[in-house]
Amino acid sequence: MPTIEAPAPNALAVEVSRYYDDPLGYVLDMFPWGQPGELENEAGPDVWQVGLLKDIGREVRARRFNGYDPVAPIRVAVASGHGIGKGVMMAWVACWIMDTRPNSQGTITANTGPQLASKTWPAVQRWRGLSLTAPWWVINSEQIYHVEAKEQWFLKCQTCAEENSEAFAGQHKKDSTSYYLFDEASAIPAKIWEKADGGLTDGEPMIFAFGNPTRNTGEFYEVCFGAKRHRWNVRSIDSRTCKFPNKNEIDQWIEDYGIDSDRIRYMVLGLPPQQSELQLIGRDLIEAAMRRQGSALEDDPLVAGVDVPDGGSAWFIVRFRRGIDARSIPPIRVAGSRIDRPQMIAKLAEVLGDQTKGRKVAMMFVDSAFGAPIVERLHTLGFNNVVEVNFGSVKTPDTHFANMRAFMWGKQVKDWLETGMLPLDDKKLLNDLMGPGWHYNRTNQIVLESKEEMQKRGIASPDDGDALALTFAQRVAPPIKPSVPLPRPTGPRSWMS
Repeated sequence: MPTIEAPAPNALAVEVSRYYDDPLGYVLDMFPWGQPGELENEAGPDVWQVGLLKDIGREVRARRFNGYDPVAPIRVAVASGHGIGKGVMMAWVACWIMDTRPNSQGTITANTGPQLASKTWPAVQRWRGLSLTAPWWVINSEQIYHVEAKEQWFLKCQTCAEENSEAFAGQHKKDSTSYYLFDEASAIPAKIWEKADGGLTDGEPMIFAFGNPTRNTGEFYEVCFGAKRHRWNVRSIDSRTCKFPNKNEIDQWIEDYGIDSDRIRYMVLGLPPQQSELQLIGRDLIEAAMRRQGSALEDDPLVAGVDVPDGGSAWFIVRFRRGIDARSIPPIRVAGSRIDRPQMIAKLAEVLGDQTKGRKVAMMFVDSAFGAPIVERLHTLGFNNVVEVNFGSVKTPDTHFANMRAFMWGKQVKDWLETGMLPLDDKKLLNDLMGPGWHYNRTNQIVLESKEEMQKRGIASPDDGDALALTFAQRVAPPIKPSVPLPRPTGPRSWMS
C-alpha cells in the first residue's frame, strides 16, 4: 500500500468532505493502513464491517438531508458473538461523523462504568489519534472536541446509570447530526434508550447499538429480534465468520457447552438465549401457551387478579382466568397516572357486580401493597369475594419458596403454563412473564427478583405478570349447583307403591 501523506489543512478539509455519505471510503483513506506503526500489519476492515459501512452510506444518501429539514433517524444495531471488532467499528463511525459533520454532537456509553472507561472510550481515543485529522481534535478522559468549537462540536462519554439519564436528554442539532453510540447494549437501562430517542427528532440524527445479546428481554433484544426490528438496520453476526476472534478458543467453547446452548448462542452465534441464566420463566414456555388451543371446563370458576399501581409509570391491571383459559376475557389496563383510587374502586365494583362473558367473578385477588384500602372499601360495599394478598408473606403452601409472590410465579404460574392458554399476541404479558430473575436465599429458598431490582437493570415493572400471578393466590372451588331430586318411582312394580 502506498504511503499516505497528510495534505495541507485546507486541502484535508476538502478531502474529508468527500466522505459525507461514504464512511467506508473515509475509513480506508483516513487511517494509515499498512504504514509503519500500529497499523503496519493491518489491511483494513473485516467483511462484515465493510458491509455495514456501505449500508450506512446508502442510508445517508437515501435521506438527502439538506441542512435544515429533519430526516428520519439512521438506526443501526449489531448483535454478535465475542471478538468481532465492535469497539473498533464504533470508533470508526464516531470519527467519520465528527470529521464530516461540522457542529455534530454525540454521546457514547456502555453497559458499565468500567467497560466504558477501560474499553469503549479508549478505543475511540486510539482511533481518533490515528486518523489524519487528529490535529483537529482535543482528546481527554471525558470528551473529544474540535479545537475551534469546544461547546458546539464534540463527542462525550457518559455512564449509563439510570440516575444519569438526564445527561442523554436535550441533545439536538437542527442543522447537523445528533448521535448516540451504545456499547454492550443488552444491559443499558430502558430509561437511557428513552432519553436518547428524544435526541433523534431533528437534523440528521443517528443511533448505533452494539453488543452480545445476553438477554432475551429489554430494548436491545426488541430492536435486534423483537417488535422494533423493522425500524432498524440490524446485523446478527457469528464470531466464526470474522477474522479477529481466536477460532481455537471458540471451538473449545462449543465442545464444552454445545452448539445449541444458550451460552454459545450469545457468546458465538450472535443470538439471544432461549432462557437467560437469571430468568424464572422461559420464552418457549410462554409462546407455547400463546399458541395453544383448548377450552375451560364448564364449571371452572372465573377468577380475577388485580395489580394496584403506586402511580408513576406503573399500571392498574385486572386479569381474568378460568381454569386453563386466561385468553378469552381481555384484561383491563389503565396507566396509573390516569386513574385514582375512587375510580379503581368503581371499576372493580363494576367487574364484581356484572357478569363477565356471561359469568360472575367467583373470586378477586388484590395485591395488598397498595390495594389494602381498596379491598376494605369493596368489603364495605358488600363484595365479600375479594381477598387481599400479601406478596411478601412468608406463609406459603410450599416452603421451597421464600414468599407468596415467589410461590405464585415459580410454582403456580410456571406449572400452569404447561397446559394453559395466554392471549395470542400480548407482547406486554410476554415480556412481563420473562422479566423477573430469581436466586436462592440463605435458607435455600427461591426468591423472585423485586420490581425495584428489575428496574435497575432496565426491565419494566411486570404489572401484567403480577396480575396473572394473583389469579393463583388460592384455589377456588367450582360453584356448587343445587342438587336435582330424582323422580320417585311409581307404578305397580315400584317398591314404594
